[in-house]
Amino acid sequence: MPPPALLRALCCALLAAAARAGFSGDRCSWRGSGLTQEPSSVGQLALACAEGTVEWLYPAGALRLTLGRPDPGAWPGVACLRPAQPFAGAQVFAERASGALELLLAEGPGPARGRCVRWGPGEHRALFLQATLHRDISRRVAAFRFELREDGLPELLPQAHGLGVDGACRPCSDTELLLAACTSDFVIHGAIHGVTHDMELQESVILVMATRVLRQTLPLFRTGGAGGQVQASIRTPLHCGVRPGPGTFFFMGWSRFGEAWLGCAPRVQEFGRAYAAASTAHLLPCQVALG
Repeated sequence: MPPPALLRALCCALLAAAARAGFSGDRCSWRGSGLTQEPSSVGQLALACAEGTVEWLYPAGALRLTLGRPDPGAWPGVACLRPAQPFAGAQVFAERASGALELLLAEGPGPARGRCVRWGPGEHRALFLQATLHRDISRRVAAFRFELREDGLPELLPQAHGLGVDGACRPCSDTELLLAACTSDFVIHGAIHGVTHDMELQESVILVMATRVLRQTLPLFRTGGAGGQVQASIRTPLHCGVRPGPGTFFFMGWSRFGEAWLGCAPRVQEFGRAYAAASTAHLLPCQVALG
């Protein structure tokens, strides 16, 4: 009989081989089963792409997933996770430099909302997936999409995280409005045409008729439509309670999984007042074409 040390080495090799076999050809995604994993083991995975998917069938034990480059670099990083429905059999945590774990996704009877997490400069972008205990062996799948972006900014507004995080519903301060106008993925000028609610995803979709697209770092909205107007769909958590209202607004926000998520939405007069006050005090973070 082989010695215990050799048996342990063989088990580890088999687990590593099983994990490697689940990678997509571009190593952006992984699909694997807990049936090949020891309940007390921790599998090690690394996905180098800025976006991809993870699908863990019959979760058992735990997985440590490193996102992005092995060297985290000098810039902060933001990762957003969007769980598949239903999300069952595991919990997903963000690993902090201190060793603490921050819960991002958990199984439950209700809809699983997406979450975003921000890591500081030099902090490893690592997720810890922990299987939950169940008495039966029914089929469970913990699957999610992820996006990883380097921030480059010293701070991010709570609204920038999107996908239902704490603070996503509170109004932006004047300072945050001006920062959002300079750093958001999009800034558009328009009016609310209507609001629909997706109870399954726990999201509201704001339909906006935009007269101008002042900024978009990604091609979220088509420009040059009939009459110069652009119809835009912008998402926000359902619990924010967004409702249609009169007037024109500056809609600012971020792209998550190819969708526009709302950050700040001041009325045009409100933003103009904040912009004029900051200009007088020589505190403008950037120039915005208001006219």
